[in-house]
Order: sequence, then structure tokens, then C-alpha cells
Amino acid sequence: MSQERRRFDKEFKLMAVELSKSRNSIQELAHELGVCPELIYRWRPEHLEKPEGSFTGHGKARHTPEEAEIARLRKQLRDAELERDILKKAISIFSRGDGKSTGL
Repeated sequence: MSQERRRFDKEFKLMAVELSKSRNSIQELAHELGVCPELIYRWRPEHLEKPEGSFTGHGKARHTPEEAEIARLRKQLRDAELERDILKKAISIFSRGDGKSTGL
């Protein structure tokens, strides 16, 4: 039997992070809150990195318009680089002449 995955809302995570700042033992706090200590250790850096954008839900980070534009441009660059590499390989294949004529 598998155990159902628990979900914690943003307010709970924020409360846990704030409490962890004032506590000496994350282990005790985790026991009091009924969560694994690893969760609190994961939530803390996430909140420090992006206080306003942390804990958006469903594992999908919300991006600012600038971050979304950067992600779009990076994808576009990857696609262009892949296309360029394919074309380079095609040119090298077709330009490899062994000096023989097909003579059709």
C-alpha cells in the first residue's frame, strides 16, 4: 500500500520557515509541525531565494515577465543551435566527395 502524499499550503510553509528562523532545532520544530525535517530544510532556501515567488504550488515556479522572456529566448537559442548543428552535419556529409562520378 502506498501512502498518500501530503500537501502543504503556502501559509503553512511560510509559518514553518519563519518559526525555523527563531528555533535552535529544526528537528524539534518538524516534529511539532508533523513534517519531515528535510521539508523545512528545502523550504528555507526556496523562500530566501525568491520570497515573493516561493511556494507557488504544483511544483511550477511562477516567472516574472522578464524571467519568462529569458526562458523563451533560451529555448529559441537551443532550437537554433540544434538546427545549425544538423545543417553542419548535412553539409559535411554532402561535401565529402571521394572524387568518383556517378556517371548516370
